[in-house]
Amino acid sequence: MKIEEIRGKTNPELETALETTKRELFQLRFAATTGTESNTSRTSYLRRTVARIVTVLHERQTGIRGQEAVR
Repeated sequence: MKIEEIRGKTNPELETALETTKRELFQLRFAATTGTESNTSRTSYLRRTVARIVTVLHERQTGIRGQEAVR
């Protein structure tokens, strides 16, 4: 998910996306541990996505940057 997509969503949408991304990351880590996962690059992609979502939520919470209009 790109940062423009993340910034275009509302806080409840971001919280839902964060929850589903974290769940998928957990399942991917579990699959990698058991040896059933072959797409290891997805793990780093999901970690970055979680960081982006958390960053945008924190920016909005502290007032650094508000929600911008959806284009």
